[in-house]
Amino acid sequence: MTTEVESLESAASTHHKLPSVDVSACQLRSTPEISEQTASQQEANRRTLKGELEIFVSTFITIFLAELGDKTQLTTLLMSAESHSPWVVFAGAGAALVLTSLLGVLLGRWLSTKISPKVLEVSAGVLLLIIAAMLCCDILWS
Repeated sequence: MTTEVESLESAASTHHKLPSVDVSACQLRSTPEISEQTASQQEANRRTLKGELEIFVSTFITIFLAELGDKTQLTTLLMSAESHSPWVVFAGAGAALVLTSLLGVLLGRWLSTKISPKVLEVSAGVLLLIIAAMLCCDILWS
């Protein structure tokens, strides 16, 4: 009876030791791989964040400069002066600009699935040239 208990205890202790050896061996083998994967993921995340920050800054500067002195800004200026409620005008103009920007983003996203960016860029340029020509003709013939 005592030998059966001892053999069971021995088997149990051996059984408990084997998985711990295997686990530690797996951890030792996989640690450099995990570190390399983590480093590459961090580098990819950093590049993605940097790219998104560049897109944000270029979009902000482009829209900010395009809107300075634009008819929208002049209209907002006049509405603020007439209403004597500048913060309400600011809130309304800001909400309208956010909504029009959202529509532009959604339309651009949809168009990018249908048309290549190069064709879209050329098409936008041609459309702006047609609008400019129509405005010039309107000025000349009026």
